[in-house]
Amino acid sequence: MAEGHIGLIWLAPALWVAVGITAVLVGVVRRYATSRQMLDQPGARRSHTEPTPRGGGLAIVAIVLLGLPLLLLGGYLPLKPGIGLMAAGLIVAAAGWWDDRMGDIPARWRLVAHALAAAIVLFTLGGLPPIPIAGQLVDFGLIGHALAWVYLIWMLNLFNFMDGINGIAGIEAFTVAGGLALMALMLGPYPAVVALGGLIAAGALGFLPWNFPTARIFMGDAGSGLLGLLLGALVLLAAHAAPLLFWSGIVLSAIFWIDATATLLVRTARRERITEAHRSHAYQHAAAKWGHTRVTLLVLLINLVFLLPAAWLLAAGAIPALPTVILITGLLTLLAVCGRAGQSC
Repeated sequence: MAEGHIGLIWLAPALWVAVGITAVLVGVVRRYATSRQMLDQPGARRSHTEPTPRGGGLAIVAIVLLGLPLLLLGGYLPLKPGIGLMAAGLIVAAAGWWDDRMGDIPARWRLVAHALAAAIVLFTLGGLPPIPIAGQLVDFGLIGHALAWVYLIWMLNLFNFMDGINGIAGIEAFTVAGGLALMALMLGPYPAVVALGGLIAAGALGFLPWNFPTARIFMGDAGSGLLGLLLGALVLLAAHAAPLLFWSGIVLSAIFWIDATATLLVRTARRERITEAHRSHAYQHAAAKWGHTRVTLLVLLINLVFLLPAAWLLAAGAIPALPTVILITGLLTLLAVCGRAGQSC
């Protein structure tokens, strides 16, 4: 067995411990949130029908901020990206927890925090690497770095937007991070991608029993924002390790970024206030018709049966990158539009 695989074998037990610790911490946070009346109330712009504690994602924040230094000490992550992820994660988690604990903070201050965190991640990762297009590696220079910065900010926010029904955010984080980690292990191995992807997946898996199929606590802004940032960072880290993994990450996360982007564009075209809470994503329309559990399981099915195999073939170079990404984007955009993305439930 290759030396890299042997080293990564020791990571697996630690990640299962992380799953268990996360699950325990969620229970602790739930008791705290309930005692402090940190409850999301039902409403016209929400998809739940009972008052539910929020902020459970703080457990994911804790396991990630504990796990990152351990990955650094174990030699799985380079020093500069690891420190950058910790610093950016603290900023995002602090802003999100303030929102979870105290209520909405002004959108401009939230955006400042998100932009700063994205800049830290981008700088410490080394920006956007050359991307494979039509068989050639293309370096987009400063424009590419600017686009990557916007991508990280958008990933951070859209994950919060898409965290609106039971289990959907946890399932998405687990399948995207776990899928990239598995590909990096089998095709590399690329230890940094395996380790970070495994840590994200472990945190999401530990949270899921509390949120799916019945939501006993919601993730909240601290957890969803951190997961969005980390998944965006994971895609960029994977691109530095193996350029084709960039497209694999884009494909794996397609359901979330396509639904969120289509909804944003439609609401903008309708001249609605995009900073105002709403219930107009395609997945929310589907949940209103079929229920939370069926829609979340459908997302899991699409990720595992359709997007993961396509992402794997992309990473292996078995299918052309750009045409595949365009085709998948077109199909899922059509699905989002047919699902009334951007129109109120």
